[in-house]
Amino acid sequence: MRLGATRNDDFEINVISLIDVMLTLLMFFVMTTTFVQHSAMKVTLPEASETAGEPQREALIIMVDANSHYFVDNNEVLNPAVDTLKEAIARIGGDNRDRQVVLRADAMTPHQAVVTAMDALGQLGFTHLSIATTRSKDATGKPAGP
Repeated sequence: MRLGATRNDDFEINVISLIDVMLTLLMFFVMTTTFVQHSAMKVTLPEASETAGEPQREALIIMVDANSHYFVDNNEVLNPAVDTLKEAIARIGGDNRDRQVVLRADAMTPHQAVVTAMDALGQLGFTHLSIATTRSKDATGKPAGP
């Protein structure tokens, strides 16, 4: 004869906190992958017979893609107007107007977009401007020059 009540213990795992952690990690990974896309922007540089040395490490880099979108040190400038571009360059470039500036424009960029970037730099007082190119190849596919 059994006097005590039968024990019916249901084992239960609380997964709500686990779901919260997983959603937080998912959001973290989604947010960080969108930032990586800006630094992976591809720009096909125009060719030239001679290329200068590598730009200085503290050089300010302005990129213009084939669709005339401006990027100042991998930060996209949303409005292509000269005033907006000047604000972005001044904010990121700082007060040093003797700083080297490298303009990396895609080979298919409209000429006006490059002139607009150069105009904005000139109005701000930047005087050391380099235009990035790739070394041209001769008919055999080898780089031209010595």
